[in-house]
Formats: sequence, C-alpha cells, structure tokens
Amino acid sequence: MSKLSVIVINWNARQLLERCLRSVFASASESQLQMEVLVVDNGSRDGSAEMVRALFPDVTLLAYRENLGFARAVNRAMERVSGEYLLVLNPDTEMVGPAIPRMLEFAERHPEVAVVGPQLLNPDGTVQSSRRRFPTPATAFLESTVLQRWFSSHPALRSFYMLDRDDYHVQEVDWVVGAAFLVRVGAVGSVGPMDEGYFMYSEELDWCRRFVNAGWKVVYLPDAQVVHHGSQSADQDLLHRHTRFQHSKARYFEKYHGPALAQLVRIAILASYLFLLAEDVAKLLILRRKRPMRRARIGLLARVVAWCARWAATAGRTAP
Repeated sequence: MSKLSVIVINWNARQLLERCLRSVFASASESQLQMEVLVVDNGSRDGSAEMVRALFPDVTLLAYRENLGFARAVNRAMERVSGEYLLVLNPDTEMVGPAIPRMLEFAERHPEVAVVGPQLLNPDGTVQSSRRRFPTPATAFLESTVLQRWFSSHPALRSFYMLDRDDYHVQEVDWVVGAAFLVRVGAVGSVGPMDEGYFMYSEELDWCRRFVNAGWKVVYLPDAQVVHHGSQSADQDLLHRHTRFQHSKARYFEKYHGPALAQLVRIAILASYLFLLAEDVAKLLILRRKRPMRRARIGLLARVVAWCARWAATAGRTAP
C-alpha cells in the first residue's frame, strides 16, 4: 500500500503537466516516499495523454474522451488509489523542494487534520493568496464582482482573504485553494467524495466545509511551497470559465444559505456583468485605442450576460 497517492487533473496543459510531474517525482525522491501517481486527462487534444504514456510509464493514466470537470475527475481517481493520503494537484503547479514530504510529515504528526494546503507562489516567487475563511452573504455580493473595485478593503473581503494574518505561519483556516492540497483518506470516509454538482470552482471550498463540519481541521502550511502558474487551462475557454465560476458560487450559497439568497446572488451577478458590458461599449465608442480587444471582450460579455439572464430566470437550472 502506498503512503501517498498523487492525483493530477489535466485539460490541455501538456507542457505544464510534464513540469508538474517532474517536480512531483523530484520532491519525493530524497525521502524514499512510497507514492503512486495518477493523471486524469479530461479529453485533452494537445497530446497530454500521449506525453504521459511516453515519458512517465510508471504513472497511471485515466484518459477520458470528455471533460468530466474537476470534482468528478478527482472522484474517479479516488476509486483507483491505494494511499493513506491524497495530494490533489492542478497541472499548472510545480513542487518547490521537499514540499510533498513536508505536507505528509505534518499530516502524520497531526491526526486531527484532514486537509493540508501548501503556500502557493506566483512564478516570480511572490506569495499567492490561497487561504480563506468561509464566504458570508456579504462576501457573495462583493467578491469577484464589479463592486470589488470600490470596496476591496471592505471588512468582509479582508476577513474572507484572511488579510488579518500573515502568510508565513502555520495556521488553521476554513479552506484552501484547490490548486494543490493534501487530504487524509480516512477523513474522506467520514464526509464522502467531492460534490460533483460543481463542475469546477468551489468544489474544494465545499469539501473543506464538510470536513470542518464533521470536526476535522484544515491547515495552511507555509513550510511547503508550490508554484502555481494559475488559470492555464481555464483561460482556454473564457465563456465557460465565467459561467462555471458563477454557477459554482451560487450553488455553494444555495447549499449552505438557502435558495432565496442564491437567487439574489444570481441577480447580482447578472447586474455586475451588465455593468461591465455597458462599460466596455462606452469605452469602445469614446476611446480609439484597443478597439479589437474591446470588441472581443464585448462579444464575450454579451454571451455571459445572455447566459446569466437565462440562469437567473430559471432559478439556476441553466447548465454552465
């Protein structure tokens, strides 16, 4: 039985996936860690699966013809693993030095901890925000909306992003960003797998909330560092990046705060995109520069607004 099962969920990120896998093996090499590695390929068309077969014959490849989404892909991989711990990774991550053994050693010393999140770094080495408190209704109407421009220092957002704590101390948190996190398999048995109602985004938030509700702890461990290049897969499909993010956000609030608040969130999201669309149309009419970029953005925003309108009118039943 392997001590650790590494699960990498990939979609059209071949070059980054190769770097990720090489960093995983390098991180584990000096500690003689028992480890199995699984890659779930969500219907990539860039040769990702072929690369894994050719360069990493010891990696178990689960290659699907369609994009299962993040939560569903993790759950399919979990059906195949044998480890006591799971390290779930995006393909655009790279382990820094002994990141993996440090997370594993911490979890071994703290049996009350279900999830360990490393410190995420930007490619330039600066710290990337990755630890959070659970979102509140106030957060719903501020975070990732146009209002965040003017209310970025609002107490609800400062609390959500944990700006009252520094980035360099081990600390218990509500949840960690899902680009890279270690999970205790025994804890999964007490709360169940990821909620597949989230195609992508917020699935790690939901999972961590269920762990915490069941009495487990979630810990941010800055001694373990992982470079996260960020949104490398999602940026290939901007329409679905927007709609899936917002769909997951409203799903979370409906699940934990009720359908009435979720519907208000959908209406607020629609209003935010309408503002952005109107703003870009005004800039296109008034300003001469960046016109091709603005036309492309207007086209995207118009499609997002149309989806949001259907989504709000059907109380969230519209698929992202």
